[in-house]
Amino acid sequence: MIKITNLNKSFGSKKVLENLNCNIETGSIYGLIGANGAGKSTLLRIINDIYRKDSGEILIDGENIQNNEKVKQKLAFLPDDLYIIPSYTLIDMAKYYEALYEKFDMNYLKELADILKLDINSKLDNFSKGMKRQCALICILATNAEYMFFDETFDGLDPVIRNLMKKILAKHMSNKNTTIIMTSHNLRELEDICDNLGVLYKGGVLFESDIDSLKTNMFKVQIALSDEFDENTFKDLNPLSFKKVGSIATIIFKDDREKIENELKKKKPIILDFLSLTLEEIFIYEMEVIGYEFKQVI
Repeated sequence: MIKITNLNKSFGSKKVLENLNCNIETGSIYGLIGANGAGKSTLLRIINDIYRKDSGEILIDGENIQNNEKVKQKLAFLPDDLYIIPSYTLIDMAKYYEALYEKFDMNYLKELADILKLDINSKLDNFSKGMKRQCALICILATNAEYMFFDETFDGLDPVIRNLMKKILAKHMSNKNTTIIMTSHNLRELEDICDNLGVLYKGGVLFESDIDSLKTNMFKVQIALSDEFDENTFKDLNPLSFKKVGSIATIIFKDDREKIENELKKKKPIILDFLSLTLEEIFIYEMEVIGYEFKQVI
């Protein structure tokens, strides 16, 4: 488990992280979203002891990362701005990681390269941007580190490879009980792979939740009644949002679905449909509840 308490980091007079608190459970895929400049990359670099924090505490499995080689063996970090040695081949790159990580699995690396159709003996300089990122991704996976950090994970990957990499990451996490932390400014990119999501805003975690709870507790209803009705008709059910176009209203609820359904049926609707919300819609309404506009945050 990663436990972050009151973390602060400034560069000169600019505060990047301010009293940030966050808990990341072991064996989960945690997505950290936020606008460019929100502090996502800085946070990952501090956790991995690349940047030094100004104050606060970071514990990984109860231990401090700073100057702790034992804990650092548990961590593998892939930054957004890849540094690639052009003259290296993929196998050279893999051997570099093998020298750093005791649990590096070269056979696993070759298996992943074969799946992605990457020539392990070809110079990295001959690869496209997306192929270079694939090489870096599978090198990180082959370290078998317990905690893996990916900054802007799928940047430069085409949709087919992006989906394949998501499947590879999910399978790896499931088989190895790895904890994966990935950042993005694109919520849709993370919604089908993450177990938990946190929103980083102005240097702190503004909101975080597990995906299952979000999707279970919030839902959309389309309803029409035989008599005239407006938002006040449903005020006793505490809707998060009410919009009516013509004779049909769309209402967002955050409550027990069965309870709401029973209450709505008492109004004898002529139309009553329950619809799924996208994760982006859920976050929009959650942000509104706590007084923020999602588009300003993300």
